Amino acid sequence: MSTSFVPARFQPALPKDRLILAEKPADDRIDLDVVFVGAGPAGLAGAIELARLVKHDNESRNGLGEIGIGVLEKAAALGEHSLSGAVVNPRAFHELFPGMADPDFPFRGLVTKESVCVLTQGGHVRIPTPPTMHNKGFYVASLCEIVRWLGEKAEQAGVNLFPGYPADSLLVDGPRVAGVRTTPSGLGRDRQPASGYRPPTDVAARVTVLTEGTRGPLAQAYLEWQNIGSPNPQIFALGVKEIWETKRPLDRVIHTMGWPLPADAFGGSFLYPLEPNVLALGLVAGLDCPDPDFDVHETLQRMKLHPLFRKYLEGGEMVEWGAKTIPEGGFYSLPTRRSGDGVLIAGDAAGFVDVPSLKGVHYAMQSGMFAARAIFRALKANDCSATQLGEYDRRVNESFITKDLYRTRNMRLAFKDGFYVGGVKAGLMTLTGGAFPGGKISMHRDADVPRQGAAAHPLIRSSAPNNKLTFSKVDAVFKSGNATRDTIPSHLIVGQDVPEDVARMYAHLCPAGVYELVDGKLKVNPPNCVDCKATDVLGPRWTPREGGSGPRYKRM
Repeated sequence: MSTSFVPARFQPALPKDRLILAEKPADDRIDLDVVFVGAGPAGLAGAIELARLVKHDNESRNGLGEIGIGVLEKAAALGEHSLSGAVVNPRAFHELFPGMADPDFPFRGLVTKESVCVLTQGGHVRIPTPPTMHNKGFYVASLCEIVRWLGEKAEQAGVNLFPGYPADSLLVDGPRVAGVRTTPSGLGRDRQPASGYRPPTDVAARVTVLTEGTRGPLAQAYLEWQNIGSPNPQIFALGVKEIWETKRPLDRVIHTMGWPLPADAFGGSFLYPLEPNVLALGLVAGLDCPDPDFDVHETLQRMKLHPLFRKYLEGGEMVEWGAKTIPEGGFYSLPTRRSGDGVLIAGDAAGFVDVPSLKGVHYAMQSGMFAARAIFRALKANDCSATQLGEYDRRVNESFITKDLYRTRNMRLAFKDGFYVGGVKAGLMTLTGGAFPGGKISMHRDADVPRQGAAAHPLIRSSAPNNKLTFSKVDAVFKSGNATRDTIPSHLIVGQDVPEDVARMYAHLCPAGVYELVDGKLKVNPPNCVDCKATDVLGPRWTPREGGSGPRYKRM
């Protein structure tokens, strides 16, 4: 018998009282002029651009002088929490490093061939590559490697990098953001100091740039605190990715749609060559799928048994695994403003991802650079108010970021009516340059989409993992390099009296086995978490935990 429930009914509220603190920075604070929260492409590109602008300005007669620029990162080392497909448009690299050529950038290889296929359970049909998905002239890359490379460039430019320092809270003075407080480390399960305890650190800054990546808690809290909305709520997908060392080379990038996803789930898969004997593959699925038992990790394991994938993977070895959420709402989910008194929001935290083209890295970098230019003007004017920093929004709104997202504004949203209807609508949108159907397709928050029981949305489960091609969630987490200590306090806020059906959804939703259904009750295993933020979208809230916790990606 099928059941129905709405996940939002069981989701705790965002803990704004923890994330927004009306407190002055402590006396023993670190003082910076600008702090970027998150060392991803947006934060590092922004820091590099700002350092360069200050350097050039100081070479003139009336320069700003020494400007302290810092980047906080929750991972123990740069890149260890960075995960993406990734096929990268080099446009932002060219602008950030005008004296360099493509071979100088941290890319793996030029895309010269590509295929798009519709899968059936036992075969596939190759279709013409949709115009939005053309990748020839772009580059396959590892986001981990891009971030480490950008980090080196930032250090060379004089930027202060602080790996292992997650930002726990925004420090505010009235409506102005005055900096951040980092997360303490060395707490026991009871949240009392244990061996190795390190208290939180306050970082005061004239401008704080939130480049936390997807589903950033500080960005969420700031937007909610300031009542900054968007025409549509942001919606998300979950991507699960694996790196394989293989015996059979691949000469092209491959994208697929259709099987093994159910017809009412939006998503697709990818298979990219990183080296002749190294492949990246993954599956991405929207978190608005109405089946509460839909499991992206489980579905990826089934997908690898398909002949299209199996012929490349068989005899190889899965060497790394990871997962993350992706903002998919596009143009209509962008916050109406991404600036305020002493604060800017850039990159995935602002939703700068174009799902139809499967691109986000160059938008993140470009938005970080726009943030840097607006901050530089504000520092020169000695005015870091919302009015002055609003220059950032103007730059973004007039840029290719917004133009690209506007052109594809309804394409992802069309698929709320199912794969086949959505495909037809998306094709018409492509032909009309986004003019069809006119207006905005409205969307609900993912957590507001009713979930129907498995009897209403049947999904055939795979057999037990064979540990050659298919793997359990526990084995997958091991391959993520997860370094979280077992005695860490829980960073997950779980609702009270979670019903069995909802607990089962959490168990299927989480790719890392953080949630289990045991004797009809929800069991939570916080150390398993790889910070994908999937349940933060639909259920238990994710909050920052001590630095260095979570995965340690090397090749993602």
